[in-house]
Amino acid sequence: MALFSRNEKSSSEGRVKVDDRLRHIAFILDGNGRWARRRGMPREFGHSEGAQAFKRIVRYCGDIGIKIVTVYAFSTENWSRPKKEVDRIVSLLDEYIDGAERELTENEIRYTFLGDRSVFSPEMAARMTRLEEASAHYEKRLNIALNYGSRAEIVRAAAELAASGEPITEESFASHLYTAGCPDPDLIVRTANERRLSNFLLWQAAYSELYFTPTLWPDMQPEDVDRAVEDFYARERRFGGVTDSN
Repeated sequence: MALFSRNEKSSSEGRVKVDDRLRHIAFILDGNGRWARRRGMPREFGHSEGAQAFKRIVRYCGDIGIKIVTVYAFSTENWSRPKKEVDRIVSLLDEYIDGAERELTENEIRYTFLGDRSVFSPEMAARMTRLEEASAHYEKRLNIALNYGSRAEIVRAAAELAASGEPITEESFASHLYTAGCPDPDLIVRTANERRLSNFLLWQAAYSELYFTPTLWPDMQPEDVDRAVEDFYARERRFGGVTDSN
């Protein structure tokens, strides 16, 4: 099923619509293991169901007009999990790239992989690069954070900037992050009732609105996105300033 298909729309499409105040939404995908454990299933089964939720939610975000979606799919710390679980996550990534390549012209998404891809096989790393290059001209954007850790990203950017000899400014620093050229997230959603960023987009989240939901990621539905969006629009973003009401 295509992510941003013109022919297959989410059943909840039209419930909410967004404007330029919400260009970029990011998700910390949490709860796959708990979802499986509650059903007496291995953790790998939860990741498989989480992959379906990923497609469902990214597609719905496109339906309601969100132009940029970022997902925290696999952190640098996740390698410490059992090998069987890690192998399943990597295989799901491989399957996802296959589908993205097949549906490239239908989805019309710009794909960007955030993180250190040197740990993946040369073949998989090359496929990530090819997908990025083939999709670079599309307007809608999907950032997938894999083997990603924000502290490592910041150290990497600082080293690159220092070596370049460029003047050190916020703008020049941001240009060396994995998200270079991408607006910062307006809203970060974390599932499974966890209330922390867990080394995700620490620089980019400086003024992001945070939304936490008890819903486990595999159970995430369009109406859960609606609630997060409605909560976002109910807030007053001041970016460190004040308004007449404060």
